[in-house]
Amino acid sequence: MKDIPEKDRSILRQLAEAQAKVAALPVQRETAAAWKRLNALKPGRPLVWINELPWHEMDVDGELALQSTHPFCRNVESQLRQILYQWKHLPGDMVVENTFFSPLAVHDTGFGIGEDVNFIRQDPKSGIASRTFHPQIKDEKDLSKIKTPVLTHNKAASEETFQTLQSLFGDILPIKKQGIIHSWFAPWDELIRWYGVEEAMVDMIDRPELVQQAMDRLVKAYLARLDQWEALNVLSLSSGNNRVGSGGLGYTDELPAEGFNPARVRAKDQWGCATAQIFCDVSPAMHEEFALQYERRWLERFGLNYYGCCEPLHNKLDILASVPRLRKISMSPWADVDKAAPLLSGRYVFSCKPSPAVLATDTWNPGEARRALRTVLEKTSRHECVVEIIMKDVSTLRYAPQRLWEWAEIAREETSRWA
Repeated sequence: MKDIPEKDRSILRQLAEAQAKVAALPVQRETAAAWKRLNALKPGRPLVWINELPWHEMDVDGELALQSTHPFCRNVESQLRQILYQWKHLPGDMVVENTFFSPLAVHDTGFGIGEDVNFIRQDPKSGIASRTFHPQIKDEKDLSKIKTPVLTHNKAASEETFQTLQSLFGDILPIKKQGIIHSWFAPWDELIRWYGVEEAMVDMIDRPELVQQAMDRLVKAYLARLDQWEALNVLSLSSGNNRVGSGGLGYTDELPAEGFNPARVRAKDQWGCATAQIFCDVSPAMHEEFALQYERRWLERFGLNYYGCCEPLHNKLDILASVPRLRKISMSPWADVDKAAPLLSGRYVFSCKPSPAVLATDTWNPGEARRALRTVLEKTSRHECVVEIIMKDVSTLRYAPQRLWEWAEIAREETSRWA
């Protein structure tokens, strides 16, 4: 890549040196080992991971202000600054690696249908918006709008990115090519954008065959994409410092699967995930009929699995037992901890999602944040659950990032009580 200013190069090298210094700390290896322990369902201190942040609200004293000018460098600089910022202010149990990943240039034509939507934004700087979806799937003939993605890998572009990063700071941070490391599988998140939320809920009763045909077509398209990822050899291992589903880090000794060839990663060498967030108030029977029976077709391809996100799942743990190699289950802010804890104990990681609303109130109340965490930890400890605490979906901090810094410290203190 040409025309990178020397000033930009200098900025990136300084940031890379800072990351390499943090990555060399012994605590990184210790924390990675702790995630392996947790993912193996072994007892120990609950671990904390924080992500999905309103980065436009987070800057303090210019720590996140980009100084480079070249578009490629600005993207890299943003990644480096965010890692260093989080390590300094709200690390939780994050791991900082002595590696910088170079993404593969994989082009995907998508599902052939986009959302027709109206937005209402509270903050023009935020990506968070209220949406009204205009239905595009109204009868069987509309299902043909859902297309099978066609994927290609631009190897020349992938190599150019890699070589550019190598020339910028590869002597400081090792550069490693990385393809599709983990795929968010939430077909209902997609379908309702095209079908409409109320329309889909009503049709599960009035026109169940149409909803089932739509799900079948969409899941087949997802599986065709997965087949192409494998054929193009663009999958990468997800058993390390990467998110799993809507939960924490994927460190494990149980992946890759038997017969692994380092030159060709398969889906079964990775973590998989699925969720049907819109099914909060859908019965277990309908959850099985309209979501889980289709999701299993995806999940059976993967070596370990995570299920759920924002939907409460405490009344659906019986049907989730049918998920192959399920290891973690999301326990959202709406989950009943008393019901779920004894059923998850010894079988699954209790992936706890504290409500981020505590960070968005008019007046920050750290005492309430502490009480909420302590209550969950006390209840799960009674049943000897293996617990991860995932603070996510943080829409706003009211431009007071110190709230989240303090929450991270509170979480560390509270989880240490149960070491």
